[in-house]
Amino acid sequence: MVRIIAIVGMPGSGKSVIASYLKTYGFPMIRFGEIIIREVEKRSLAITPQNEQLVREEIRKQHGMDVCAQMALPLIKSKLLEHQLIIIDGLYSFSEYKTLKKEFNDELLVLAIFTPKALRYERLTLRQDRPLTLAEAQKRDFMEIEKIEKGGPIAIADLTIINDGSQSQLHKKLEQLLGEILQGVFPVICTV
Repeated sequence: MVRIIAIVGMPGSGKSVIASYLKTYGFPMIRFGEIIIREVEKRSLAITPQNEQLVREEIRKQHGMDVCAQMALPLIKSKLLEHQLIIIDGLYSFSEYKTLKKEFNDELLVLAIFTPKALRYERLTLRQDRPLTLAEAQKRDFMEIEKIEKGGPIAIADLTIINDGSQSQLHKKLEQLLGEILQGVFPVICTV
């Protein structure tokens, strides 16, 4: 029985939009990115993409590529005692995936969000919170694939949603998907 949905996708794919929407159903949310932000704040650094990258790479070098998953395990287990289903916003590395899979096995469902690159870049340049230039977006893609192992969890995801339309269309896909998850039916690609 699925009890954890871990969301993975490249920058600008819509992970936060999906997490926010699922949160409206009352599911608790755990953000791996918050672990990094707390580390940035501990060091009295400004919350910027550059500082987040610096800290993310440093703590992974010191403690392993699965450090965020390891640090989140007690919180995940605690939330599972109180809730039927929880959401992890921002699964990043293949090592994190392996740690969660080992710990939770079939209770874990990895949901990949795919958005065509040109559309992701457009969204990243237009977003209100921490917009990126085209060059910054391309650099971040390479960094996340080469240094953070992000391709692994996307490739091995249990489900994939294609997010190339409006938020309303995405919400409809999520409603269908959530119904299927709660009923135990999992399509390989959700394109409705």
